[in-house]
Amino acid sequence: MIFEDEPLDPWHPLPILPGHISPGRLERVLRAGYFTVTSELAPPDSADPEEVYARARIFDGYVDGMNATDGSGANCHMSSVAMCALLTRVGYSPVMQISCRDKNRIAIQGDVLGAAAMGVSNVLCLSGDGVQSGDHPDAKPVFDLDSMSLLETVRGMRDECQFLSGRTITAPPRVFLGAAENPFAPPYDFRALRVAKKVNAGAQFIQTQYCYDIPRFKTFMAQLRDMGVLERCYILPGVGPLASARAAEWIRTNVPGIHIPDEVIKRLAGAEKQKQEGKQLCIELIQELREIEGVSGVHVMAYRQEETVAEIIDRSGVLQGRQPWYPGRGHELQKESA
Repeated sequence: MIFEDEPLDPWHPLPILPGHISPGRLERVLRAGYFTVTSELAPPDSADPEEVYARARIFDGYVDGMNATDGSGANCHMSSVAMCALLTRVGYSPVMQISCRDKNRIAIQGDVLGAAAMGVSNVLCLSGDGVQSGDHPDAKPVFDLDSMSLLETVRGMRDECQFLSGRTITAPPRVFLGAAENPFAPPYDFRALRVAKKVNAGAQFIQTQYCYDIPRFKTFMAQLRDMGVLERCYILPGVGPLASARAAEWIRTNVPGIHIPDEVIKRLAGAEKQKQEGKQLCIELIQELREIEGVSGVHVMAYRQEETVAEIIDRSGVLQGRQPWYPGRGHELQKESA
């Protein structure tokens, strides 16, 4: 979609509207009330920028924002700051993930300023996975901040124009702040309370862990509704295709925090084409989630199945004919204005 005040150059920011925080497209789409789609952009193990662009182009016309992950799973890849620098250069709207695992408050605040200067408008604040789960288990973890204090830190930089030290920031980072949550990990009642605390700390949108348990998620959303949280932030539940029953069983056994009900695995196991069934299941989940009051969109995590995202979103029908902006749309706009 193209806004009326669209800049001619795709790498230029949108004007910040009254009541908005950032010049980013993600905030624009969410505040306008459109069902919003974000995705996970896996970073390359490479210094070639074309590898980043090739991965981003897979999502062209189907997502409103792409998460540039920050050492996900405590594994080393291209940094989220570098990925965002490349993506904003051509006009994409990345969500820069920041993990507290690897950097102290000095480095993190510097990254936030640098990213904002390069055009990053969205920041997702994470504590980060422990180093023992990644490919550098002997690395020294930092955890100078956690996700809550990180949110408070970036909000203070933005709204109060101050570093944590109290020193003044001359031009604040105009960023839309996000956080993550897992409604499917016990203790369940604590999860809604944790979201409320993150919203109080500065979170404006929440992306959740994979959702394969709709009844549990509905309970979570009802708790947020009763607490008045849904009026203050946008909720984007996580979804993703499962390749097979075997893969689903491995994930729920070996990946902490991911809950996959028995009935989901049974459905996959009983299918003639399990990968196709995994896509169909993802499509149905998106459609069900869209009907839940307070859900503003979905966050699609299709690890090693990124090529399926366009089909899944298209078949789900949740965009209702809307085409999210991508750099090629900017070029079309320039031609129309010439």
